[in-house]
Amino acid sequence: MRNVLTIAGKELRSYFTSPVGWVVMGFFALLFGYFFFAHLDFFVRRSMQSAMGGGPVNVNQDMIRGVFSNATIIILFLMPMITMRTYAEEKRSGTIELLLTSPVTDIEIVLGKFFGAVGFFVALMGVTMLDMSLVFIFGNPEVMPVLTAYLGLLLMGGAFISLGLFVSSTTKNQVVAGAATFVVLLLLWVISWVGSSFGPNTAAVLSYLSITEHFDDFSKGVIDTKHVLYYLSVTAFGLFLTVKSVDTERWRG
Repeated sequence: MRNVLTIAGKELRSYFTSPVGWVVMGFFALLFGYFFFAHLDFFVRRSMQSAMGGGPVNVNQDMIRGVFSNATIIILFLMPMITMRTYAEEKRSGTIELLLTSPVTDIEIVLGKFFGAVGFFVALMGVTMLDMSLVFIFGNPEVMPVLTAYLGLLLMGGAFISLGLFVSSTTKNQVVAGAATFVVLLLLWVISWVGSSFGPNTAAVLSYLSITEHFDDFSKGVIDTKHVLYYLSVTAFGLFLTVKSVDTERWRG
């Protein structure tokens, strides 16, 4: 476990010593802030209409849920930038040989890089709390839907990271790793749309494989073990593929 934490700490520090990490954090804060205030403006106008005799409004359903749904789109585009350098940069600079010949196992290397990337992702989530705190200061939202939405984002982020690690471990080029990761994540994003062209059984299977279909309940404040197991399974599968890829690299070396 000590080796895992050492690698994770090194990986996490590398994000903050690289311009890429700060650029990703800046873009994420900017885009999340834009969607936050766009939904806030919409909610304020809905509230004014409600006060004049319109239907009731709920800050969780009419604002916060939409904000977190848009956050998943931001993550889809920015996650490849987080994972593209994890192994590709090591291969390009030649430091992968030093890592593979050090007294650590492949699993420890993969888990260390995974937890380092997750740590950076958690830092991104921390930035969003600055915006969300305004809702709690000036409004009265329910806490549980917000917490479950953050849990859903964390699970989704972990699944994205594990797949991104695998893609990065297969190439020396960061741009290729980022582009390929985006394609893989996009396929998991739109796979349920393809299912509408097939029969009900195939559509149900493809819908289950869609990585976004499992987030909706989290944004409603519902924790379903089916969704939790899905994200954990995707994460485990991505890490398994990464371990096998790293093991292949070790044998080639």
